[in-house]
Amino acid sequence: MKSIPALLLSALILSGCATHQSPTGRGQTLLFSSQEINQMGDASFEQIKKQEKMSKDSKLVTYVDCVANRVTQVLPDKSLKWDVVVFESEQVNAFALPGGHIGVYTGLLKVAENEDQLATVIGHEVAHVLAHHSNEQVSRVQMTGLGMQLADAALGAGGVSNKDLYMAALGLGTQVGFILPYGREQENEADIMGVELMARAGFDPSQSMLLWQNMAKVGGEQGPELLSTHPSHGHRIDDLSQMQAQVMPLYLASKNKVKNRCQIAK
Repeated sequence: MKSIPALLLSALILSGCATHQSPTGRGQTLLFSSQEINQMGDASFEQIKKQEKMSKDSKLVTYVDCVANRVTQVLPDKSLKWDVVVFESEQVNAFALPGGHIGVYTGLLKVAENEDQLATVIGHEVAHVLAHHSNEQVSRVQMTGLGMQLADAALGAGGVSNKDLYMAALGLGTQVGFILPYGREQENEADIMGVELMARAGFDPSQSMLLWQNMAKVGGEQGPELLSTHPSHGHRIDDLSQMQAQVMPLYLASKNKVKNRCQIAK
């Protein structure tokens, strides 16, 4: 049987995919169902927990849990219980995965100076999941990965596994040695959604600008891992500044309703 040209194979895949609109109206190609993408998130999180050292500092874990739980409690889906794990690492990083998983590295807590700044990062990462960016990225891997496999076969060379590709697409580049970055539009969407989430959860959105200023000071010109594929610090801070008038009323309406302030116990 003759081989099918790569472009034709891609066209066949695309003809069967689902097209959605992102929260900002951008078109998205999503090849996987919610159940499938959640299963990928579940499996990836289990693998990360085996590879990374989980923190045993109960005070630190309680603090991160508090911030993450307040953010996830304002999400539309109240039935999903999010699993939050703190990893003992100097990485200035955090991630969220489909299926309800949040990972925070202790290195981030040296840069996020308070609960509001930590909520900025967690809100942003959760927003990537809510906006189906994970599905979008893994779908891109499915399409481009096909081309990579064809190229490997033609060259008689080996390639990375699908599992590694999917983990990289889910934002776990530090674990597999490379990352497939979110695009600028995806990052902007996550910023917009994330700062609204934190405001609705009773966290001060003005602290989001301070958080990214702190990030800009870490690691010199390259910055920390969390920013390796993100928009420039100045661009992000300018956008967040313009959003304050929109999100500050949400914060003012919700802050007095918050009963569980999040602080690291002394």
